[in-house]
Amino acid sequence: MRKHIFNAGPCKLSDSLLKNTSEAIVEFNGLGQSLIEISHRSKDFQAVMDESVELMKEVLSIPDGYSVVFLGGGASLQFCMIPYNFMASKAFYLNTGTWASKAIKEAKMWGEVVEVSSKDKNFSYYPKGYDIPNDVDYVHITTNNTISGTEIFEDLDVKAPLIADMSSDFLSRPVDVAKYDMIYGGAQKNLGPAGVTFIIIKDELLNKVVADRPIPTMLQYGIHIDKGSMYNTPPVFNIFAVRETLKWVKAMGGVEAMEKLAIERAELLYNTIDSSNMFVSPIAKEDRSRMNIVFVMKDQYKDKEAEFVAFAGERNCIGIKGHRSVGGFRASTYNASTIEDVQALVKAMNDFEAKNA
Repeated sequence: MRKHIFNAGPCKLSDSLLKNTSEAIVEFNGLGQSLIEISHRSKDFQAVMDESVELMKEVLSIPDGYSVVFLGGGASLQFCMIPYNFMASKAFYLNTGTWASKAIKEAKMWGEVVEVSSKDKNFSYYPKGYDIPNDVDYVHITTNNTISGTEIFEDLDVKAPLIADMSSDFLSRPVDVAKYDMIYGGAQKNLGPAGVTFIIIKDELLNKVVADRPIPTMLQYGIHIDKGSMYNTPPVFNIFAVRETLKWVKAMGGVEAMEKLAIERAELLYNTIDSSNMFVSPIAKEDRSRMNIVFVMKDQYKDKEAEFVAFAGERNCIGIKGHRSVGGFRASTYNASTIEDVQALVKAMNDFEAKNA
């Protein structure tokens, strides 16, 4: 029996991805070889790479003048690689949680970081009404915060190049890519299994690479663009899986359909939390993530947290324990999550509350 998976990443993946990748692992394209045995230089895998790039451009309506590349190292490597390439002296960062904080730590090795933060309230809201200095090299945001459970739903208008870590809400809503100079993220939330990083980069941004700084070859965006993500051996399995996700999203109706489903799932769960006498959301309502729904028990029930995780597990709802740094609960409802998954969790919550009333 397939369980109701709420893991924050690696996450639940579509049935079609699981079926097609498992078959390709055994034998790919009738070649008598596994997907993970073939040469990345073969015409069969080149076709996978080309289709993955084209599907990314189609599904996200990426305009001309942008390149799509797939790299290793996760979003965490990008925390270093971005300032290494583009930070001449100063950059602006929105600090909205753990991963944004880690990005800022890396950036500070290369220059001054102007920071606006929501740390004053435990990252329970997304900052608004701030000023961005005119002399920053770029603006960096994290659009969804997997640990704190906040999300921004608008594409910002800023004068400096805008760079966004979209690791955990990528493909969950339409995005005006033209407003961004770079979008990046790890695949393991909405795009596929862990092991590949997607990067959508405006070609003009390469003109802003710091000219007098020696940058190692593997950390140069231009190299990976010129080599079609094959400067070194790419993670062929993961890119195949990315292609399967993009095909699935397209077949489901695209990012517009994904957003509709995301709203439906989130509203059901948040409405349950808000009407509960046991559970409560600590997140500002207007900034509540659709992808990572964070909630806690009210003070009088705090001693029952572990008991509820076990109770939900008995109902086949897994992965709801909150991040070790914040506690409580977190239900990650990425694109492959179904309304039936959320309904099962809601029933578990209601039944547990009734049991302990």
